[in-house]
Amino acid sequence: MRRAGPAAALVLVAILMAGGCTPATEPPPPEDPRRPIITVTSFDFPESEALAELYGQLLRQHGYPVEVVARLGPRDIVQPALEQGRVDLVLGYLGSTLNFLYEQRVATADPQATHARLTQLLTSRGISVLAFAKAEDRNGFVVTGDLARRRQLERISDLAPIARQLTFGGPPECPDRPLCLKGLQDVYGLKFARFEAMPSRTTTADALEMGEIDLGMLETTNGNLADRDLVQLTDDRRLQPAENIAPMMRTETVTAYGPTLVRLINTITAQLHTQDLIQMNQRVELEGAKPAAAAADWLLNHPVDR
Repeated sequence: MRRAGPAAALVLVAILMAGGCTPATEPPPPEDPRRPIITVTSFDFPESEALAELYGQLLRQHGYPVEVVARLGPRDIVQPALEQGRVDLVLGYLGSTLNFLYEQRVATADPQATHARLTQLLTSRGISVLAFAKAEDRNGFVVTGDLARRRQLERISDLAPIARQLTFGGPPECPDRPLCLKGLQDVYGLKFARFEAMPSRTTTADALEMGEIDLGMLETTNGNLADRDLVQLTDDRRLQPAENIAPMMRTETVTAYGPTLVRLINTITAQLHTQDLIQMNQRVELEGAKPAAAAADWLLNHPVDR
């Protein structure tokens, strides 16, 4: 993931010369310890890849040496890579990261409290958790605009009087998940007429519009929410943990570049909203745009002064 350092380059030169050959190109210059390469990586799904591109491009535009490693893997690969110094910057999700590190559900719906607890935990591991964004990607529960208007549905708890008449659609694993159907039953006391397993989020959105289901589980940043008449119900009993986007950076890298780097990252994070992620996900997942292109367009419309 990190490119080879000067020692590796010298070994390569020696091998080539021993074989009577000369290297085709000059070895790369040694990395300046005062300006180490900032390796930005992503999880193995499109939204994370777009976020890595967004921050990577931002840093490059402001003169920082950056390498973007796309789709490194799931959290159990990415988080250790960050703590081991193999990568420098990860755009994480508050609640999921905290629960992963504790190996149990400890994150709450309060982003400030979740951020503070995550910061405390990761500081001792050499990781700085920077300011979190308003943008949040968590499980959401959606109805059509027509149903919301007819039955005056705004909150999940508003479903209580009619839940037994409704068909709920979600991922196949939803019935056993505490943040999906099981949580709706335990926290909200909701019992539905039946559950329909949905093979994809787009299938869920289609089924809602066609009347095959009445309530569907869609993440709050799902691209299908961009142009369809779908209403995300408010999680008024705070079932879901806070899942705001939070840059996590090796403290060694933060120290190398100082507060100027932190201010730059915080400035762009402050402009990132959930609707921005919905639009980027629509472009990447539904329209086939490259994550780098979606990120570049967002940066073009959200300039940051040098």
